[in-house]
Amino acid sequence: MSTTAAVILFAAVTTYAIFGGADFGAGFWDLVAGDAHRGQRPRDVIDHSIGPVWEANHVWLIFTFVVLWTCFPTAYASITLTLFVPLTLAALGIVLRGAGFAFRKAVFRTRDRRNFGAAFALSSVLVPFCLGAVAGSIASGRVPDGGAPGDPWSSWLNPTSITLGLLAVCMAAYLAAVFLVWDARRLGDADMLTYFRLRAVTAAVAAGVVAVAGIFVLHQDARYLFNGLTSRALPLVIVSMVAGVASLLMLRDRARPGARLAAVAAVAGVVLAWGVAQWDYLLPQTLTVATGAAPNGTIQAVIVATGLAALLIVPAFVLLYTLDQKSLLPEESVSDAGPTGE
Repeated sequence: MSTTAAVILFAAVTTYAIFGGADFGAGFWDLVAGDAHRGQRPRDVIDHSIGPVWEANHVWLIFTFVVLWTCFPTAYASITLTLFVPLTLAALGIVLRGAGFAFRKAVFRTRDRRNFGAAFALSSVLVPFCLGAVAGSIASGRVPDGGAPGDPWSSWLNPTSITLGLLAVCMAAYLAAVFLVWDARRLGDADMLTYFRLRAVTAAVAAGVVAVAGIFVLHQDARYLFNGLTSRALPLVIVSMVAGVASLLMLRDRARPGARLAAVAAVAGVVLAWGVAQWDYLLPQTLTVATGAAPNGTIQAVIVATGLAALLIVPAFVLLYTLDQKSLLPEESVSDAGPTGE
Protein backbone atom coordinates (compact mmCIF):
# COMPACT_ATOMS: atom_id res chain seq x y z
CA MET A 1 0.00 0.00 0.00
CA SER A 2 2.78 2.43 0.90
CA THR A 3 4.54 1.65 -2.38
CA THR A 4 1.42 2.63 -4.34
CA ALA A 5 1.28 5.94 -2.45
CA ALA A 6 4.96 6.58 -3.20
CA VAL A 7 4.37 5.91 -6.90
CA ILE A 8 1.45 8.36 -6.91
CA LEU A 9 3.60 10.94 -5.15
CA PHE A 10 6.43 10.69 -7.64
CA ALA A 11 4.02 10.67 -10.58
CA ALA A 12 2.71 14.02 -9.31
CA VAL A 13 6.25 15.37 -8.87
CA THR A 14 7.15 14.31 -12.40
CA THR A 15 3.99 15.82 -13.89
CA TYR A 16 4.66 19.13 -12.17
CA ALA A 17 8.26 19.08 -13.33
CA ILE A 18 7.02 18.78 -16.92
CA PHE A 19 4.08 21.17 -17.06
CA GLY A 20 5.12 23.58 -14.32
CA GLY A 21 8.70 23.43 -15.54
CA ALA A 22 7.68 24.46 -19.04
CA ASP A 23 5.85 27.46 -17.59
CA PHE A 24 8.83 28.53 -15.49
CA GLY A 25 11.14 28.07 -18.44
CA ALA A 26 8.97 30.37 -20.53
CA GLY A 27 9.45 32.98 -17.83
CA PHE A 28 13.21 32.50 -18.08
CA TRP A 29 13.12 33.30 -21.81
CA ASP A 30 10.95 36.31 -21.02
CA LEU A 31 13.68 37.49 -18.64
CA VAL A 32 16.47 37.28 -21.22
CA ALA A 33 14.43 38.42 -24.24
CA GLY A 34 15.84 41.94 -24.13
CA ASP A 35 14.33 45.40 -23.91
CA ALA A 36 10.73 46.29 -24.69
CA HIS A 37 11.36 46.69 -28.43
CA ARG A 38 13.73 43.78 -29.07
CA GLY A 39 11.88 41.37 -26.78
CA GLN A 40 8.34 42.14 -27.87
CA ARG A 41 7.95 39.33 -30.41
CA PRO A 42 9.38 36.56 -28.18
CA ARG A 43 7.19 37.76 -25.31
CA ASP A 44 4.12 37.69 -27.55
CA VAL A 45 4.82 34.04 -28.36
CA ILE A 46 5.36 33.28 -24.66
CA ASP A 47 2.09 34.97 -23.68
CA HIS A 48 0.23 33.10 -26.40
CA SER A 49 1.75 29.81 -25.28
CA ILE A 50 1.20 29.86 -21.53
CA GLY A 51 -1.67 32.33 -21.19
CA PRO A 52 -4.60 29.86 -21.15
CA VAL A 53 -2.96 27.13 -19.02
CA TRP A 54 -0.43 28.57 -16.61
CA GLU A 55 -2.72 28.66 -13.54
CA ALA A 56 -3.90 25.07 -14.01
CA ASN A 57 -0.42 23.57 -13.88
CA HIS A 58 0.02 24.37 -10.16
CA VAL A 59 -2.66 21.78 -9.38
CA TRP A 60 0.09 19.17 -9.57
CA LEU A 61 2.20 20.94 -6.92
CA ILE A 62 -0.77 21.15 -4.57
CA PHE A 63 -1.54 17.48 -5.17
CA THR A 64 2.09 16.60 -4.39
CA PHE A 65 1.94 18.33 -1.02
CA VAL A 66 -1.43 16.78 -0.17
CA VAL A 67 -0.18 13.25 -0.89
CA LEU A 68 3.08 13.87 0.98
CA TRP A 69 1.54 15.18 4.20
CA THR A 70 -1.32 12.67 4.17
CA CYS A 71 0.54 9.50 3.25
CA PHE A 72 4.01 10.30 4.64
CA PRO A 73 3.50 12.77 7.53
CA THR A 74 6.88 12.20 9.19
CA ALA A 75 8.75 12.97 5.97
CA TYR A 76 6.50 15.99 5.37
CA ALA A 77 7.26 17.35 8.85
CA SER A 78 11.01 16.86 8.45
CA ILE A 79 11.10 18.41 4.97
CA THR A 80 8.99 21.46 5.78
CA LEU A 81 10.69 22.17 9.12
CA THR A 82 14.16 21.89 7.61
CA LEU A 83 13.53 23.52 4.24
CA PHE A 84 11.05 26.23 5.16
CA VAL A 85 13.32 28.93 3.70
CA PRO A 86 13.48 27.67 0.07
CA LEU A 87 9.86 26.47 0.25
CA THR A 88 8.74 29.92 1.42
CA LEU A 89 10.79 31.58 -1.31
CA ALA A 90 9.24 29.24 -3.89
CA ALA A 91 5.71 29.99 -2.63
CA LEU A 92 6.42 33.72 -2.70
CA GLY A 93 7.83 33.38 -6.20
CA ILE A 94 4.73 31.55 -7.42
CA VAL A 95 2.49 34.32 -6.05
CA LEU A 96 4.63 37.13 -7.48
CA ARG A 97 4.93 35.31 -10.79
CA GLY A 98 1.18 34.95 -11.13
CA ALA A 99 0.55 38.55 -10.14
CA GLY A 100 3.23 39.80 -12.53
CA PHE A 101 1.90 37.78 -15.45
CA ALA A 102 -1.72 38.78 -14.84
CA PHE A 103 -1.12 42.49 -14.28
CA ARG A 104 1.71 43.39 -16.61
CA LYS A 105 -0.72 43.75 -19.53
CA ALA A 106 -3.56 45.14 -17.43
CA VAL A 107 -1.74 48.31 -16.39
CA PHE A 108 -1.18 51.27 -18.69
CA ARG A 109 2.01 52.93 -17.53
CA THR A 110 5.20 51.62 -19.10
CA ARG A 111 6.98 51.68 -15.75
CA ASP A 112 4.31 49.50 -14.13
CA ARG A 113 4.41 47.05 -17.03
CA ARG A 114 8.16 46.73 -16.64
CA ASN A 115 7.87 46.17 -12.88
CA PHE A 116 5.22 43.47 -13.22
CA GLY A 117 7.13 41.90 -16.11
CA ALA A 118 10.30 41.81 -14.01
CA ALA A 119 8.41 40.17 -11.14
CA PHE A 120 7.09 37.50 -13.51
CA ALA A 121 10.46 36.81 -15.13
CA LEU A 122 12.65 36.82 -12.00
CA SER A 123 10.19 34.64 -10.08
CA SER A 124 10.23 32.17 -12.96
CA VAL A 125 13.91 31.58 -12.22
CA LEU A 126 13.65 31.71 -8.42
CA VAL A 127 10.96 29.02 -8.11
CA PRO A 128 12.60 26.17 -10.07
CA PHE A 129 15.95 26.93 -8.42
CA CYS A 130 14.42 26.70 -4.94
CA LEU A 131 12.49 23.52 -5.75
CA GLY A 132 15.63 21.98 -7.25
CA ALA A 133 17.54 22.95 -4.11
CA VAL A 134 14.87 21.23 -2.01
CA ALA A 135 15.32 18.05 -4.07
CA GLY A 136 19.08 18.31 -3.64
CA SER A 137 18.75 18.66 0.12
CA ILE A 138 16.55 15.57 0.34
CA ALA A 139 18.71 13.54 -2.03
CA SER A 140 21.95 14.40 -0.22
CA GLY A 141 20.58 13.29 3.16
CA ARG A 142 20.47 16.71 4.80
CA VAL A 143 16.88 16.35 6.02
CA PRO A 144 16.84 14.49 9.37
CA ASP A 145 14.34 11.76 10.22
CA GLY A 146 11.68 11.88 12.90
CA GLY A 147 10.06 15.20 12.11
CA ALA A 148 13.03 17.07 13.53
CA PRO A 149 14.30 20.26 11.85
CA GLY A 150 17.71 20.35 10.23
CA ASP A 151 19.88 23.38 9.63
CA PRO A 152 17.75 25.99 7.84
CA TRP A 153 20.62 27.29 5.68
CA SER A 154 23.27 24.63 5.05
CA SER A 155 20.49 22.13 4.29
CA TRP A 156 19.84 23.83 0.94
CA LEU A 157 22.90 26.04 0.42
CA ASN A 158 25.30 23.22 -0.36
CA PRO A 159 26.96 21.81 -3.50
CA THR A 160 24.27 19.23 -4.30
CA SER A 161 21.34 21.59 -3.75
CA ILE A 162 22.91 24.40 -5.78
CA THR A 163 23.78 22.01 -8.60
CA LEU A 164 20.27 20.54 -8.75
CA GLY A 165 18.77 24.03 -8.50
CA LEU A 166 20.78 25.15 -11.54
CA LEU A 167 19.89 21.93 -13.35
CA ALA A 168 16.19 22.56 -12.67
CA VAL A 169 16.44 26.05 -14.18
CA CYS A 170 18.29 24.74 -17.25
CA MET A 171 15.86 21.87 -17.78
CA ALA A 172 12.86 24.18 -17.46
CA ALA A 173 14.40 26.57 -19.99
CA TYR A 174 15.15 23.69 -22.38
CA LEU A 175 11.66 22.21 -22.14
CA ALA A 176 10.01 25.60 -22.57
CA ALA A 177 12.13 26.45 -25.61
CA VAL A 178 11.12 23.20 -27.31
CA PHE A 179 7.45 23.91 -26.58
CA LEU A 180 7.82 27.50 -27.81
CA VAL A 181 9.30 26.28 -31.09
CA TRP A 182 6.05 24.44 -31.70
CA ASP A 183 3.97 27.45 -30.69
CA ALA A 184 5.95 29.68 -33.05
CA ARG A 185 5.18 27.18 -35.80
CA ARG A 186 1.47 27.29 -34.94
CA LEU A 187 1.60 31.06 -35.20
CA GLY A 188 3.37 30.84 -38.56
CA ASP A 189 6.30 32.91 -37.30
CA ALA A 190 9.43 31.48 -38.95
CA ASP A 191 11.73 34.00 -37.27
CA MET A 192 10.54 33.05 -33.79
CA LEU A 193 10.74 29.37 -34.68
CA THR A 194 14.45 29.82 -35.43
CA TYR A 195 14.83 32.05 -32.37
CA PHE A 196 13.50 29.46 -29.92
CA ARG A 197 15.16 26.55 -31.71
CA LEU A 198 18.55 28.18 -31.05
CA ARG A 199 17.61 28.71 -27.40
CA ALA A 200 16.50 25.10 -27.04
CA VAL A 201 19.95 23.97 -28.18
CA THR A 202 21.64 26.48 -25.87
CA ALA A 203 19.60 25.38 -22.86
CA ALA A 204 20.22 21.71 -23.66
CA VAL A 205 23.97 22.31 -23.77
CA ALA A 206 23.81 24.24 -20.49
CA ALA A 207 21.83 21.43 -18.86
CA GLY A 208 24.38 18.92 -20.12
CA VAL A 209 27.27 20.93 -18.68
CA VAL A 210 25.54 21.21 -15.30
CA ALA A 211 24.71 17.49 -15.36
CA VAL A 212 28.34 16.55 -16.07
CA ALA A 213 29.52 18.84 -13.27
CA GLY A 214 26.86 17.25 -11.07
CA ILE A 215 28.46 13.84 -11.48
CA PHE A 216 31.52 15.04 -9.59
CA VAL A 217 29.43 16.94 -7.05
CA LEU A 218 27.25 13.93 -6.26
CA HIS A 219 30.28 11.66 -6.03
CA GLN A 220 31.68 13.85 -3.29
CA ASP A 221 28.57 15.19 -1.60
CA ALA A 222 25.72 12.69 -2.12
CA ARG A 223 27.34 9.28 -2.50
CA TYR A 224 24.14 7.27 -1.93
CA LEU A 225 22.37 9.10 -4.75
CA PHE A 226 25.43 8.81 -6.97
CA ASN A 227 25.58 5.05 -6.42
CA GLY A 228 21.89 4.72 -7.25
CA LEU A 229 22.16 6.79 -10.42
CA THR A 230 25.08 4.71 -11.67
CA SER A 231 23.36 1.38 -10.97
CA ARG A 232 19.61 0.78 -10.73
CA ALA A 233 18.63 4.20 -12.13
CA LEU A 234 21.20 4.15 -14.95
CA PRO A 235 18.71 3.04 -17.64
CA LEU A 236 16.55 6.09 -16.89
CA VAL A 237 19.59 8.36 -17.09
CA ILE A 238 20.43 6.91 -20.49
CA VAL A 239 16.82 7.29 -21.68
CA SER A 240 16.91 10.94 -20.61
CA MET A 241 20.13 11.58 -22.51
CA VAL A 242 18.93 9.83 -25.68
CA ALA A 243 15.56 11.58 -25.57
CA GLY A 244 17.22 14.98 -25.14
CA VAL A 245 19.47 14.46 -28.14
CA ALA A 246 16.55 13.09 -30.18
CA SER A 247 14.43 16.17 -29.47
CA LEU A 248 17.20 18.45 -30.71
CA LEU A 249 17.68 16.37 -33.86
CA MET A 250 13.95 16.59 -34.58
CA LEU A 251 14.14 20.37 -34.22
CA ARG A 252 17.10 20.67 -36.57
CA ASP A 253 15.20 20.91 -39.85
CA ARG A 254 11.66 21.69 -38.81
CA ALA A 255 9.48 21.54 -35.74
CA ARG A 256 8.28 17.96 -35.63
CA PRO A 257 5.61 17.01 -33.04
CA GLY A 258 7.84 14.23 -31.71
CA ALA A 259 10.34 16.80 -30.48
CA ARG A 260 8.02 17.80 -27.65
CA LEU A 261 7.46 14.21 -26.57
CA ALA A 262 11.20 13.56 -26.61
CA ALA A 263 11.83 16.68 -24.52
CA VAL A 264 9.19 15.57 -22.03
CA ALA A 265 10.84 12.14 -21.84
CA ALA A 266 14.23 13.77 -21.21
CA VAL A 267 12.94 15.78 -18.26
CA ALA A 268 10.78 12.96 -16.88
CA GLY A 269 13.77 10.60 -17.09
CA VAL A 270 15.83 12.84 -14.83
CA VAL A 271 13.09 13.17 -12.20
CA LEU A 272 12.26 9.47 -12.23
CA ALA A 273 15.95 8.58 -12.05
CA TRP A 274 16.17 10.53 -8.79
CA GLY A 275 13.26 8.53 -7.33
CA VAL A 276 14.64 5.17 -8.43
CA ALA A 277 18.16 6.07 -7.27
CA GLN A 278 17.07 6.65 -3.67
CA TRP A 279 14.40 3.92 -3.56
CA ASP A 280 13.07 2.74 -1.17
CA TYR A 281 13.96 5.75 0.95
CA LEU A 282 11.90 8.88 1.36
CA LEU A 283 14.86 10.41 3.18
CA PRO A 284 18.01 8.60 2.02
CA GLN A 285 19.41 6.12 4.50
CA THR A 286 17.17 7.27 7.36
CA LEU A 287 13.45 6.94 6.49
CA THR A 288 12.05 4.30 4.16
CA VAL A 289 8.72 4.38 2.37
CA ALA A 290 7.33 1.61 4.57
CA THR A 291 8.40 3.07 7.92
CA GLY A 292 7.32 6.60 7.05
CA ALA A 293 3.89 5.68 5.71
CA ALA A 294 0.58 6.59 7.33
CA PRO A 295 -1.89 3.87 8.39
CA ASN A 296 -3.30 1.75 5.59
CA GLY A 297 -6.77 3.23 5.98
CA THR A 298 -5.46 6.72 5.31
CA ILE A 299 -3.50 5.60 2.27
CA GLN A 300 -6.50 3.71 0.91
CA ALA A 301 -8.59 6.88 1.14
CA VAL A 302 -5.91 8.81 -0.78
CA ILE A 303 -5.75 6.11 -3.45
CA VAL A 304 -9.55 6.24 -3.88
CA ALA A 305 -9.44 10.04 -4.07
CA THR A 306 -6.65 9.81 -6.65
CA GLY A 307 -8.73 7.43 -8.75
CA LEU A 308 -11.69 9.81 -8.65
CA ALA A 309 -9.41 12.70 -9.58
CA ALA A 310 -8.09 10.70 -12.51
CA LEU A 311 -11.65 10.19 -13.73
CA LEU A 312 -12.87 13.75 -13.17
CA ILE A 313 -9.86 16.07 -13.43
CA VAL A 314 -7.49 14.44 -15.92
CA PRO A 315 -10.06 14.55 -18.76
CA ALA A 316 -10.57 18.25 -18.03
CA PHE A 317 -6.83 18.82 -18.33
CA VAL A 318 -6.74 16.88 -21.59
CA LEU A 319 -9.57 19.02 -22.95
CA LEU A 320 -7.85 22.21 -21.78
CA TYR A 321 -4.53 21.33 -23.43
CA THR A 322 -6.27 20.12 -26.60
CA LEU A 323 -8.24 23.33 -26.98
CA ASP A 324 -5.10 25.33 -26.29
CA GLN A 325 -3.07 23.49 -28.92
CA LYS A 326 -5.85 24.11 -31.44
CA SER A 327 -5.87 27.82 -30.54
CA LEU A 328 -9.49 27.65 -29.47
CA LEU A 329 -8.95 29.41 -26.14
CA PRO A 330 -8.61 33.15 -25.55
CA GLU A 331 -5.10 34.01 -24.41
CA GLU A 332 -4.84 35.63 -21.00
CA SER A 333 -2.60 38.63 -20.55
CA VAL A 334 -3.01 39.80 -24.16
CA SER A 335 -3.98 43.39 -23.87
CA ASP A 336 -5.93 45.69 -26.07
CA ALA A 337 -4.19 48.80 -27.23
CA GLY A 338 -4.21 51.39 -24.51
CA PRO A 339 -2.47 54.56 -23.48
CA THR A 340 1.05 54.25 -22.18
CA GLY A 341 3.19 56.59 -20.29
CA GLU A 342 5.62 57.02 -17.52
